[in-house]
Amino acid sequence: MFLRTTKRTKNGKSHRYFSVVENRRLPNGEVIQQTVIYLGEINDAQETAWRKTLLVFDDDRKIVQTLSLFPEERSVPHDAVNAVQVKLNAMELRRPRSFGDCWLGCVLWNKLKLSEFWTERFGDTRGEVAWDKVLELLVINRLIDPGSEFRLHRQWFDRTAMDELLGVTFAAAGKDRLYRCLDKILPHKNEMFLHLRKRWGDLFSAEFDVLLYDLTSTYFEGLSKKILKARYGYSRDGRPDCRQVVIALVITTDGLPLAYEVMPGNTSDKTTLRDFLKLIESRYGKARRVWLMDRGIPTEEILKEMREEGCQYLVGTPKGKLTDLEKDFISLPWQKVREGVSVKLLEQSGEVLVLAKSEGRREKEKSMRRRKLKNLFKGLRELRERAPSRDKLLERLGVLKSEVGRAAGLVEIGIPKSGEKVTEDNFRWRLRADRYKAAERRDGHYLLRTNLTGEDPALLWTRYMQLVEIESAFKCLKSDLAIRPIYHQTGSRVEAHIFIAFIAYCLVVTLRKMLEPIASGLTPKAVLEKLSEIKMIDVWLPTTDGRWLVMPRHTEPEEEQKILLKFLGLALPAQPLPRIHLRLSQETIWAKK
Repeated sequence: MFLRTTKRTKNGKSHRYFSVVENRRLPNGEVIQQTVIYLGEINDAQETAWRKTLLVFDDDRKIVQTLSLFPEERSVPHDAVNAVQVKLNAMELRRPRSFGDCWLGCVLWNKLKLSEFWTERFGDTRGEVAWDKVLELLVINRLIDPGSEFRLHRQWFDRTAMDELLGVTFAAAGKDRLYRCLDKILPHKNEMFLHLRKRWGDLFSAEFDVLLYDLTSTYFEGLSKKILKARYGYSRDGRPDCRQVVIALVITTDGLPLAYEVMPGNTSDKTTLRDFLKLIESRYGKARRVWLMDRGIPTEEILKEMREEGCQYLVGTPKGKLTDLEKDFISLPWQKVREGVSVKLLEQSGEVLVLAKSEGRREKEKSMRRRKLKNLFKGLRELRERAPSRDKLLERLGVLKSEVGRAAGLVEIGIPKSGEKVTEDNFRWRLRADRYKAAERRDGHYLLRTNLTGEDPALLWTRYMQLVEIESAFKCLKSDLAIRPIYHQTGSRVEAHIFIAFIAYCLVVTLRKMLEPIASGLTPKAVLEKLSEIKMIDVWLPTTDGRWLVMPRHTEPEEEQKILLKFLGLALPAQPLPRIHLRLSQETIWAKK
């Protein structure tokens, strides 16, 4: 990087403008020069009318004053007030840090009016730093670069421009303050979702008449004996060796979360729905809502209660039920609802049973089964070549069957008797052709049930496909926001950690709703990554009187970033106020921070 000076003449007067420029090599080998930071004019004119001034915060006197800046080699006019000369050839660039993605996180936070909400809830218990600022710091860290509170304290805060964006010092990232903030937020969880529901309605005219319900789990590292809800149970993360908690979530078809609850890790899916129906009714009132759920969540008893209370639902069913009703569907005609998807409708006991057939799903299921069978046959051949003892064979065979799941039932495997050595004659297998053909006939078929009688079949199928939104929400929470694993060792902090992740998810889904009208294929993660390329740098200019003029400046956005900001209707904020203070060593400066 180097300093570039541009001279311009206005009304017969000469002016000089300064910018920091870097050389960048293009893929074709050509080298171009790109402006990183524009510093503006540092006075060169002798006329008072053309004299530019700079508003500066004096770190030593703790006041804001106006200074006239002049390069060292230029004489200062006799009538200049509060003039200071800077040594341009001794300019230093320090502390490059993330800015664009952090700034966008703050924009989303303010768009949801979360500062107003939390300021009111925290009241006057502010301490050295306002608690809402500490919470905003925790949430934006979870949104951009999720990690532990200790990592935020030791590394992340100093590598970002959050101090400039929030107007705080390093005290906001104090380790104890971060943990204490976690202890303050849980009582306000329900109120926050009520606030967000109203805000999303104002911003996006969001509708809340179709709700998706599902469960997932997240596991702990360590024994977690002091956490009452940490239990062994069915792990959706593939970690049955770890204690876990179960998270039940209700979202809209747009992915907007309305409620979630943290339950013990051994909670059965079938026992959760009744309480959630009551929770949503008590929080948002009794209204005409349609509940979308996957199979395994509602019991026959719950569905009966929902029908009696006029609560509408659309749920999946186990494949075994399709076998029981196969004869009833044979004579019914197929109705095409979209390209590659057809349905049959069967009314029965106040419900409509929807048999759907999808060509795309059929090919996917066939491909998955064949891949699993291929892996199973490969594993069996390797076992026979190794010729282990019968006990080792049975042990390894159990692992293979577990890996391929239901596909193992399509293969008949003969094993040696007790005491026999494993050979090609007594360890054989064959594909059960009848079962394989029966499985292929059902590929791409799935059965839905609903009490929405008289609805358009295409609408029923489309609504059920919206369950992918809740899977997307769980994927975002677990991957992008790193809700798992959990390292906290007290129950309240565990739930606060999950709450922070859900607030961050609310920022994600808000950004996604903003992108829908302009670029529906662009993901929030891609936008954050693109804007993360906008950095903030401190430009240090030594003065002739032994002080430093420090100018925090964010880099100029590139063309692609400018287009993105334009479509989002956003503009980067003004450059922060420069500071001037005594000339200190870099070690002293960091010690002060």
